[in-house]
Amino acid sequence: MKSYFKILFVICSIIVLSACNKKSDDKEIKVGVIAGQEADLAQVAAKVAKEKYNINVKIITFSDYNTPNIALNDGSIDVNVFQHRPYLEQQIKDHNYKFSSIGNTFIYPIAAYSNKIKNIKQISQNASIAIPNDPTNMGRALILLEKNNLIKLKPNVGLLATPMDITSNKLNLKFIPLDAAQLPRSLSDVTLAFVNNTYASQAGLNINNAIILEDKNSPYVNLIVTKTNNIKNQKLIDFVKAYQSDAVYKKAILLFHNNIVKGW
Repeated sequence: MKSYFKILFVICSIIVLSACNKKSDDKEIKVGVIAGQEADLAQVAAKVAKEKYNINVKIITFSDYNTPNIALNDGSIDVNVFQHRPYLEQQIKDHNYKFSSIGNTFIYPIAAYSNKIKNIKQISQNASIAIPNDPTNMGRALILLEKNNLIKLKPNVGLLATPMDITSNKLNLKFIPLDAAQLPRSLSDVTLAFVNNTYASQAGLNINNAIILEDKNSPYVNLIVTKTNNIKNQKLIDFVKAYQSDAVYKKAILLFHNNIVKGW
């Protein structure tokens, strides 16, 4: 009889412990990010999430841009923070993912810099404009030029616009496609050069000195993404709030030397 009660006690203990562990796990979410500075930002968001919303955030790091969506799709993580909308939309198209964005993070902007002018009003006839030669960033540069009324593009040309899609160019601007790494070095030769965030930082360029800059409405704002059937999960909603906090923004300013734009 004593053995029976011992066994019963052990079984009850296991059940109670399992229930406690489950209760604890109910407050945990797994967040996928790219290793490095983005992981550092996620750690700050995790701290805010714990302090303000009592959520335990487990950071899962990845070294490439494909695996975080694979992990989200198979349930290994609850949310990921690394991609902008054009990339997300292409991934959904290619893999039939059922994903949705639940919040914005930051824009790591492409911007136009110049050693020759101080503002766009000084752009003259036949000015030379250096733009990235890769399709995505070329489109970003041309869209910014159109937004600033310097050119017009074909209707609905989308994010992969090229100079061939220009329908109006009143200043007869001359476009010079270059490899992204060469763009900072072109500043002595051209009127404007569009440089993305990575190479701008390496060259000591700061967005505070940019002639043209993406704003928070850019389609290239980075996103917090989860499965579509999980968008009402309160833990994830609270994590978005934690990420969009002053603490995370201040950390991003330090990590990226002020070369970021808040996306919310």
